[in-house]
Amino acid sequence: MKRQKRVFITAVLLLTLVGGVSYFLIGPHSAGACGYGSSGGKDYVPQRQGSTGYLAEKSTITPEKAREIVTDHITKLNPNLEVGSINDAGGFFEAEILSKDKEVIQLLGVDKSSGRLMLLN
Repeated sequence: MKRQKRVFITAVLLLTLVGGVSYFLIGPHSAGACGYGSSGGKDYVPQRQGSTGYLAEKSTITPEKAREIVTDHITKLNPNLEVGSINDAGGFFEAEILSKDKEVIQLLGVDKSSGRLMLLN
């Protein structure tokens, strides 16, 4: 019985050690992978394009850039939809998504500082 406890405790400690080492060798580096390549990040939801660095150092997005971000996203989802008017709503731009009949079917927000999309209704 004591031998089985010793083997069990040794196995748990060994697995904990291997898990801790693999977290510090692999874990933090794979967390930044969403912005690179086609898996995750840019292809799923448009990310802010431009130079790397802190958001405080980046300029705000213009209405033209917001229209481009929304248009790229909408054409990937449904090429029959189009972007209507872009309105300034304080910290973000409000974009209207129009159907073929020119009816507003969705409102999307584009954050001015990061360029990320938000579902508004």
